[in-house]
Amino acid sequence: MSGLLRGFSMVALAIVAWSAVASAAPTWTVTIKGGESSTLEVIVSTDLSIPIPPGAYSLTLQGGGNPLPAQVITDNGQTSLTVIVPSSLTGTALTGTLAPIAPTKTGVEIFPDGKNLSVTVGGQPLTTYLIDAGPKPYYFPLYGPTGALYTRSFPMKDIEGEKRDHPHQRSFWFTHGKVNNIDFWSEVPNHGNIRETRRYAVVSGPALGLIRTADDWLGPDGSTILTDERTVRFYATKTSRVIDFDIVLAATVGDVTFGDTKEGMLGVRVPTSMDVSSKKGGKITNSEGQIDLKAWGQPAPWVDYTGPVDGKTVGIAILNGPGSFRYPTTWHVRDYGLFAANPFGYKDFGRKESGDYTIPKGESIGFRYRLILHEGETEKAGIRNAYTTYAKPPQVTVKAD
Repeated sequence: MSGLLRGFSMVALAIVAWSAVASAAPTWTVTIKGGESSTLEVIVSTDLSIPIPPGAYSLTLQGGGNPLPAQVITDNGQTSLTVIVPSSLTGTALTGTLAPIAPTKTGVEIFPDGKNLSVTVGGQPLTTYLIDAGPKPYYFPLYGPTGALYTRSFPMKDIEGEKRDHPHQRSFWFTHGKVNNIDFWSEVPNHGNIRETRRYAVVSGPALGLIRTADDWLGPDGSTILTDERTVRFYATKTSRVIDFDIVLAATVGDVTFGDTKEGMLGVRVPTSMDVSSKKGGKITNSEGQIDLKAWGQPAPWVDYTGPVDGKTVGIAILNGPGSFRYPTTWHVRDYGLFAANPFGYKDFGRKESGDYTIPKGESIGFRYRLILHEGETEKAGIRNAYTTYAKPPQVTVKAD
């Protein structure tokens, strides 16, 4: 038998063997209730109280239709189920059978790129998590559902026509400008550095991908000021690109004071063509109806920055999750293209009280955010409903068959 035929036979045998195992595998009934209708796909996730093995699954709905991509993962001691529900099925009660499927490359794939990690969705590039290209981890490039780049390339790459200000605003990042009086935001002399110290989990699958890491925040002398743990999830959505960014900041060495400054925290720098000051159609909209400069410094559960890229109107919405420290956050969002959620900049934002906050040694604070990279203006993209489904997701029950 030739090597080609032998290889084909081995693949065929593997498929037959997996099919036999899958046909004998247990199944579960999943019911999804509640939630509003949405113009975007809805991400449904729930912690599981019954044992289901981690892996790739599909949810076949009663009444027919294409099976929905689903995935079970175990991370940080908790097993959870995630299902991607298309917009056409949102706002209705759904019941279906959850069954294992063969591993697939149609969802989210995360793979090594040197010390870094590259992420694809449906075989298309989404982003690269970079830990070796600056004083803090960041994500660049960041592609939207149109295939265009949704963040500024400078200073990583020189693109004709892009603004070259604020080189520390690197695509998509998290940091702060005054931590125990050390500047982790800018890259001026004696700035702080954030370094990954541990990579707990890297998961790929049909519904989501996950990166969970730990970082040390280091002073100019190399001493540790605090630590963080970041869990970043990427979802296998088609009409948008969705990233959940959850982070816990811990005072593991001593008390840590986050100072009152506008320079923080979860940041995105949009392309020059999108920014409001370029006067090409850029627009800032928040959940309270405040537009452009009126949104700066204001508390709001979400903000959307829209504008033209490669001939299409696109946007990045940042949603602040309930349960985050000082929810709803205040926003350091500028007409020149900076877009950041920052709950500590009170005096810079015009408040009388101080925004300083000290985390006592041994304690921590947490933040939850969702980024939605979308096509179209804010209303057309359905960002308000997308926030509702993020803040109050549908209820899920899972029972063994």
